[in-house]
Amino acid sequence: MQPGSLLSASAQMSTRISRVFQKRAQLAYERFAETWQDAVEFRRGGDVSPASVWKNWIDGRDYMIDLAQRSILFWDTLRQRGDNFLEHEKAGKPPVLHFEYEIVLDAREFAQPTNYALVKIKPPSGVTIDSKRRPYVIIDPRAGHGPGIGGFKDDSQVGVALREGHPVYFVIFFPEPEPGQTLLDVCAAEAKFIQHVRGLHPESPKPVILGNCQGGWAAMMLAAANPEDTGPIVINGAPMSYWGGAWQEGEGDNPMRYAGGLLGGTWLASLAADLGNGKFDGANLVQNMENLNPANTFWDKYYTITCSPTSIPKAPASSNSSAGGVASS
Repeated sequence: MQPGSLLSASAQMSTRISRVFQKRAQLAYERFAETWQDAVEFRRGGDVSPASVWKNWIDGRDYMIDLAQRSILFWDTLRQRGDNFLEHEKAGKPPVLHFEYEIVLDAREFAQPTNYALVKIKPPSGVTIDSKRRPYVIIDPRAGHGPGIGGFKDDSQVGVALREGHPVYFVIFFPEPEPGQTLLDVCAAEAKFIQHVRGLHPESPKPVILGNCQGGWAAMMLAAANPEDTGPIVINGAPMSYWGGAWQEGEGDNPMRYAGGLLGGTWLASLAADLGNGKFDGANLVQNMENLNPANTFWDKYYTITCSPTSIPKAPASSNSSAGGVASS
């Protein structure tokens, strides 16, 4: 790029960054002003009569009781989460699939082994599968998730496809990679999975490939390398081009783009993999997602645990306050 063009592009980028910052700063100021005004108006309308003071004291007492009860429930929830994690670790980190399954192919036994496997989902009671219908192959996300997260509940892609009578297969993974395996080896293993599924259903159309998150990226690699074996491709939340955006509609609030620009691209991931002797901990990817919304990471999701109406037991009808119902439920 010519020096003049480079200077012009730099100036345009600076203008865009400034415009986005001004918009975000103005929005933050407006929200702060609204909150401040609400607080001032509430203070001006305060009632200082004895009855009101007594009611405020009662409300304060109930609030402190409620705070104590919710705090106990909150820390007990975190304790249960920690215990569940330890139990899952002791069990060898098995897939968290909600459905029963059987392993069809184990890529650890291939000539070029990888830590992936193809499993067939067993239909639950009352569900009938038509082997001639188009099979579904769901590729699990591999970005710090637990294996099977793509089908950890009944109301999921797996459950919907089963209820429609489709054969469903699931690509899971094991915690530790095989020595020397590469992404191309994984792609080759998944290609064998698809070919095997086609062999099991010769009278069916080509299988649907559903890729979730990182699995969507893997599905696109698979389809590009083996277009004759794959049917429709569905990718959900896949990191195909996080730096892209609808620039023709103006600079949007895309934190992933900001992070990619500020950190300088993918060199940090490559460095972490090199420092790990070829292994990259997927927990770093999850942490990167958490960093995109610090308010949710450090506040909202914990607030929701104790304050969501759906997560807090309702008070009994005989209770005089909502606080009493939380502890007694």
